[in-house]
Amino acid sequence: MRDKLIVGNWKMNGDLAANARLLERLASEWRGAKARTMAVCVPAPYLAQAQALLAGSAVAWGAQDVSEHGAGAYTGEVSAAMVAEFGSRYAIVGHSERRQLHGETDAVVGAKARAALKAGLTPIACVGETLGERERGETDRVVARQLDALVETLGIDAARIVVAYEPVWAIGTGRSASPAEAQVVHAALRARLARAGVGGVAILYGGSVKAANAAALYAMADIDGALVGGASLDADEFLTIGRA
Repeated sequence: MRDKLIVGNWKMNGDLAANARLLERLASEWRGAKARTMAVCVPAPYLAQAQALLAGSAVAWGAQDVSEHGAGAYTGEVSAAMVAEFGSRYAIVGHSERRQLHGETDAVVGAKARAALKAGLTPIACVGETLGERERGETDRVVARQLDALVETLGIDAARIVVAYEPVWAIGTGRSASPAEAQVVHAALRARLARAGVGGVAILYGGSVKAANAAALYAMADIDGALVGGASLDADEFLTIGRA
């Protein structure tokens, strides 16, 4: 049985005081669980705070993005090596908001995943379809294209990533794919990864995950945890999701 991973994505939220309250709660109350890991991916300016407050606890931390470049004249970018210097374990790459708002292509996402791996980080690579693509019956084609681009770029190193299926239509909308709907896509992704020789990769579900639906999602055969957005900013809710 694959381990469960529950990752909070704070997006562009937080301040030092609120972060401290949240991180201290997680550090003190998350004792870990058998075959289950909790992590938070915070805005880059708060990586030092996450390191200071979570070091020695059972909660890991990471970034929400990294540059595909190692160094150079890329004003505003943050390299994977910089993120790793703060003791980070994870980096989200290819989140739908990055794809939509910043025009990140499948090739760019693959390059970012490769940069994260080179720096010793575990990339959490996101795939998912829009509402229009789902309504046109294109879900399988879209997520297959996104996943294949990652595998083509990384080769056998794809075994070292985490994949997150996040239907774009369910992110921040309060609407979630049903556990059965999510399982169908996860099973297709698992089969595709298996054909590439990396079938053991963890696949998380992301899209309006909350305490009320977490246990039902985890019960699905190919759902290995959750990428949690807004609910990860509430310590009680996030801890409940982690324990579900």
